[in-house]
Amino acid sequence: MDIKISVRHGRLHEATQEHIRAKAMKLTHLFQRLMMIEVVVDLQDKIVEFLVSAEHKHDFVASKSDPDILAAVDQVMDKLERQVSKYKEKIMEHRRTPATGEVVKPPKQP
Repeated sequence: MDIKISVRHGRLHEATQEHIRAKAMKLTHLFQRLMMIEVVVDLQDKIVEFLVSAEHKHDFVASKSDPDILAAVDQVMDKLERQVSKYKEKIMEHRRTPATGEVVKPPKQP
């Protein structure tokens, strides 16, 4: 899985980038079918945005504005964790749900 971090209007310290990578890797523990995670950090407007691509063309997007970049990353991760777990539950429930068609009983024989 690829993790791309892009920064607008400045540079991030290597420690901050590693913190973001470590947080992003936690998403793979929730859902293994993630293909790529793109992180966009806008230092001028103090916005952090995550774009997560999963198999079968399903994307998760979350963004947050906060003066503290690391706090914004934590808040975005909370949003993404909810989105991913909700999607995973939806997939798992779809697999478990039996067909809703009625079973026709054979007519009684006298």
